[in-house]
Amino acid sequence: MLKTRIFTAVALLTAFLLALFCLPSLGWLAFATIISGLAAWEWGALMALRGPLRLLLGVATVCICIILSASNPVALGLQDVSPDAAWRLGRWLYLPAAIFWLLVVPVWMKRHWPLPSSLLGLLVGMLVILPAWLALVQLRQAGGELALILILATVWLADIAAYAFGRTMGRHKLAPSISPGKTWEGAIGGGVSVIVYGFVMSSRLPPVLAEHEVLLFSVLLILSVISVLGDLFESLLKRQAGLKDSSNILPGHGGILDRIDSLTSTLPLVALVWLGTAY
Repeated sequence: MLKTRIFTAVALLTAFLLALFCLPSLGWLAFATIISGLAAWEWGALMALRGPLRLLLGVATVCICIILSASNPVALGLQDVSPDAAWRLGRWLYLPAAIFWLLVVPVWMKRHWPLPSSLLGLLVGMLVILPAWLALVQLRQAGGELALILILATVWLADIAAYAFGRTMGRHKLAPSISPGKTWEGAIGGGVSVIVYGFVMSSRLPPVLAEHEVLLFSVLLILSVISVLGDLFESLLKRQAGLKDSSNILPGHGGILDRIDSLTSTLPLVALVWLGTAY
């Protein structure tokens, strides 16, 4: 099992890095769109949709991404980059996503609302997946490949540090009814690691963040909290759906949503701050 996990992790990282650094803008857009379509197909399982309906949801999500791309090629970097166009498109997805993760999800998790198998469930899925898709595309356009790697590394570091601190010092359960393995010590350790990392890498950030330490600290703290929320939110939905993993398409790792749960919550906020301040 461990060998399978390691092999899959290496293959995923290799494929991701090749796509990020080697594909042109259109190719990267296609890559992000495929990931979003697969994530939507998995979201259908969380809604208890079956066979054809799950497939239809994945295809519909891909079609939505294509329509947005065709109608806003400038905003997605497929033509000459226009910061204003990027922000005009982004804010319609990033602002609702920020409200959802900061205000709605904490209440949702406290009350353990079930995910509706209806239009509302579909809308929640689009609010989770589409802003993250757009952020993947626009953050590469705005900051370049290395900047996107540094942003993603923030979430990866939060996960790794939370696991390490939780294993060594974890005593108090964070959300035992949702994810018994997570602890407050792990979450705090992950947050501290993210804040330290963010200040070390601040020179790579937009000037308004790099030059204002209180603002940078606040953004990093919020990102740490939302990263945990993204992970716990998917865990809650899987538990309610009776699923261990969102799918089994990644041997040893589960599904796409299992790998990007924290990214779906953090990337839209990063893009909101990055585009809103840099432009």
